[in-house]
This record gives sequence, structure tokens and C-alpha cells, in this order.
Amino acid sequence: MPEMLVLPGLFSVCQVEDYSQVDLDAEYCFIGKTDEEKSLVCRTGDVPDNTIQQSDGWRAFRIQGVLDFSLIGILSEISGALARHEVGLFAISTFNTDYILVKDKDYKRAVKALTSEAYRIIEAE
Repeated sequence: MPEMLVLPGLFSVCQVEDYSQVDLDAEYCFIGKTDEEKSLVCRTGDVPDNTIQQSDGWRAFRIQGVLDFSLIGILSEISGALARHEVGLFAISTFNTDYILVKDKDYKRAVKALTSEAYRIIEAE
């Protein structure tokens, strides 16, 4: 099973008017744009002023290493483990890997769920 690094700090999931106030040089900045919205996930301290709505209090796990595109079922296995422990998630995929966010109130339950399924959880220093 993969290792999962717990990223320090709390994150926010936001809907923004535009990206003009987003700090694209922040350590973590995930943006998504569709025909219906402009979304941003960032550390709570980096939320821009032009945010329309936001959900605060998220903790983030990064699957360690580069995941080959041929790998199948990684997110499915993680989401299944969390679902069995009644933990909701917000997933983000990048070119290299995947990130899983859970609400801070569910963090300990998420760690228990993942470790019970043989995931190794690493706390960032």
C-alpha cells in the first residue's frame, strides 16, 4: 500500500470570482475551471478576498511518490476505506499524484481507517 503524507495546516475549498487574487506561488494552490465555476483549494491563510463561498477546516494527505497513469483503483481503494469508516473526502489529482482532503473533525477517524487498511501515514515535520 502507498504511503500518505499528512500536509501541515488547514485547507479551504473555495469558489472564486476569478483568479486575479490567487497566489499562484503559494506552496499549495489547486485551481479548477469549468463553464459553471472557478474553484480553488489552498491553505486557509491563502484564501483570496474575492472568494464567493468557501468551506474551511480541511486536512490534506498526499499519496507519496509518482503514480503511473496505468495504476488502477488507487482512489477507489482509499475512498472505500474512508467510506467504510463514514469519512467523506475531497480528492484532487495532479500529474504526479493524488491528494485526499478530509474535514478536520474526521481526521483521526480517517487516519484510523487508512492505517487499518495497511496505509502508512507520515506526519509532515
